[in-house]
Amino acid sequence: MNDLLHQPGFLGTSANWAADMTLLLSALVAVLLTIGVVLAVRGQYRAHRWFQTGAATLNAILVLWLMVLPFRDFVAPPDNPAGLPLSAIATTRIHAAVGTLALVFGLFVTLRANKLMPRFLRFNNYKAFMRVAYALYMLATLIGLFVYITWFVGNPSPPSYQ
Repeated sequence: MNDLLHQPGFLGTSANWAADMTLLLSALVAVLLTIGVVLAVRGQYRAHRWFQTGAATLNAILVLWLMVLPFRDFVAPPDNPAGLPLSAIATTRIHAAVGTLALVFGLFVTLRANKLMPRFLRFNNYKAFMRVAYALYMLATLIGLFVYITWFVGNPSPPSYQ
């Protein structure tokens, strides 16, 4: 699996396969969440719940599988072992902060919507909570696109696992 993840990417940038797949799966999550919003507006709440739950689950897998380790290895160390420009580090750290908030809050809303929260953590104003979760996910996705561009577009030697 590591050989697949670290081979050259398929989008024509200097990214590896894992970074390109992360970008595409993040876009898929954004599309699924948006479809879920449209379904809610149309009053199709059961389908809405399935789309949102699937998107939130896919996003959690994506973050834990493809984003945490590169952040730990290339961005978190104070000595900048990958030699990233400060703009790349700052953008990635902002993405990590917003993305973490979106992930935790989105999973909280998802668990609540599926009646998997203890009574004291339940809420009734779904619309407000879901709008905030959606806005956070979209913001994290947009910042993630800037991270991809900063790291891999026009950068002939991005950080990589050797």
